[in-house]
Amino acid sequence: MKKLASAGEIVVEIMADRVDQSLAEPGLLHGPFPSGAPAIFIAQAARLGQPAGLISAVGDDDFGHLNIDRLRDWGADVSAIAIHKGQATGTAFVSYRADGSRHFVFNIKNSAAGSIEIDEGAVALLAGADHFHVMGSSLFSERATSVILAGIEMVKRKGGTVSFDPNIRKEMIELPGMREALTKVLMLTDIFLPSGEELFIFTDAADEASAVTEMLARGISAVIVKKGSAGAVYYDRHRQVTAQGFPVTEVDPTGAGDCFGAGFVSFWLRGAHPEDALRIACACGALAVTRKGPMEGIATLAEVQAFLDDAIGRPSP
Repeated sequence: MKKLASAGEIVVEIMADRVDQSLAEPGLLHGPFPSGAPAIFIAQAARLGQPAGLISAVGDDDFGHLNIDRLRDWGADVSAIAIHKGQATGTAFVSYRADGSRHFVFNIKNSAAGSIEIDEGAVALLAGADHFHVMGSSLFSERATSVILAGIEMVKRKGGTVSFDPNIRKEMIELPGMREALTKVLMLTDIFLPSGEELFIFTDAADEASAVTEMLARGISAVIVKKGSAGAVYYDRHRQVTAQGFPVTEVDPTGAGDCFGAGFVSFWLRGAHPEDALRIACACGALAVTRKGPMEGIATLAEVQAFLDDAIGRPSP
């Protein structure tokens, strides 16, 4: 089975207790929860039985060990996660708004994650990788971007493939060099996984169909537009496939898109038809939102299949 690799931030997430609670004043918080977009992606892939590993860095602290233990326990390769004494693991504080949006306060660039590098562990992981996944949030510094581009180059050189989820928070889009880094990664992408308006970061197209056509003309093999609870649409040069979302009670939306991406990419690497990969991906995304905490709703393949059997009333692939 093909092996996935990714590189980027590991953080703990700490969440406000109430909707519209300000992070600028004292209030009840929940956490810490293991988090970080590439870590969530790799954790979900591993839970689905896909060989998967992450290049990252954490502090030698409780937050760092919490994340490493979770990834290891779920079957991910943690050999390329460096532990730095004297540095703190990254953090992400989040508050939820009544309109469904979220507000984040991050410490990533100045945390241990800012020391990410291609060390011996990363070289070994990439030597065995067939696919590299990029989260836009992981392009948070020139150093992190250079690691990701090096990872892409090493995997592509062996004939491997690349998937890219822009995953950009409003707090990060105007960081120096961010747009340029996103564009560089897009040029090397095989599978593009934008959510909603992220599709239009790279184009002046007026509508989804035109934007997708432009992306495919640039050499991307497939574009999967994530639409949250409404499902997703797959496009390649020959077809369009629409998948409906699954109705669930949402508790926490953080990580749903990362889990969707892991589900789709894992089954795409297994040679699944787009319809089947989308169905698995939508189930992963739906289950992800049913628990508080970015990784707490991550499901095993058996759990995903049971969910699908119950939701659609017939055996899943």
